[in-house]
Amino acid sequence: MGVMNELINQAVVGSLGRILAAASPHAGWTHLARAAGKLDQLSLRERTDLISRALLADLPEDYTTAAGTFRLALADPDFTGWMIWPVSETAASLALASTDPGGVEDCLQLLAELTPRLTGEFAIRRLLAADLDRALAAIQPWTSHPDWHVRRLASEGTRPYLPWAIRVPEITARPAATLPILNALYRDQQADVRRSVANHLNDLARHAPDEAVAAAAGWMAAPDLNTPRVVRHGLRTLLKKAHPGALALLGFPPASLGVSPPRLDRTAVELPGELGFEFEITNNGPAEVRLAVDYAVHYMKAKGDLSEKVFKLGTPVLGPGETRTFSKRHAFRQMTTRVHYPGPHVLELQVNGVRYVPTGFMVRT
Repeated sequence: MGVMNELINQAVVGSLGRILAAASPHAGWTHLARAAGKLDQLSLRERTDLISRALLADLPEDYTTAAGTFRLALADPDFTGWMIWPVSETAASLALASTDPGGVEDCLQLLAELTPRLTGEFAIRRLLAADLDRALAAIQPWTSHPDWHVRRLASEGTRPYLPWAIRVPEITARPAATLPILNALYRDQQADVRRSVANHLNDLARHAPDEAVAAAAGWMAAPDLNTPRVVRHGLRTLLKKAHPGALALLGFPPASLGVSPPRLDRTAVELPGELGFEFEITNNGPAEVRLAVDYAVHYMKAKGDLSEKVFKLGTPVLGPGETRTFSKRHAFRQMTTRVHYPGPHVLELQVNGVRYVPTGFMVRT
């Protein structure tokens, strides 16, 4: 995280001060200058908040004046990168406090102007939380904007579980609210926009799986060449969770299969280490079948219970009567995102959503 924190450092804040002073020389920017020396030991989010508070102290309590300053600053090509994050948060704060009835809509437009310099997806969350319908009405036209950064902001900024961003409870409470945006963008010509749509759909699937599958089914009924990939990526979590609708839509029907128990290359894994395993799948049916082959590892947790995580292994096609051998080596290493605890673990195969006989093994430190 130290490297991430330095994305907003003293040099970046100094550059921001020079740019804003050129755009509005009468503001003084003394609070911003002092804030530049107080960044040590702060996280990236804390640095953003510190700089935003300094900007609010230096600017008049008037959204229109501040927005004009930020728009003038856009004439400078150096007004870009992570300095934009505190600027966007400042604009949102002033817009939400403004008595101007058009302040929120103008702030959304300002975020669209800023987002090619650095995404406005974090600041937009507060505007969504304040009045979701009002914000979405202003955002929907972005889906046809000529700049793909703005089109991506429409999808990414409204994601239910956007990383690093505050939650907007009304988005999760109303699963259909953001679907018009996704419906307009799933065939976008820009890969980054389509990737955002897929991630948004995957977010939606966490709390509204049936709605996510229904949306994806509508896209598959009117696809372009990229739509199958968008749908596969968007339903990836539901596929691992063996959601019947997702499996059917992605072409993994129920099948008559023979699946052997996994053969482990050891009964205990010493940390750090690897567990190797192999198994066979036989298609006992009369027709060719497409398979989603996954496996789940049930990890021992700190309190002694097990928690599973599903991993993808492959999507082969087996002819009638065909048997195929699969093998995999799974790593066990301590990471910041997963701490391994010693004790009994379980490996379980999953094929087209069906779980097969679990096999136990030990993990030792």
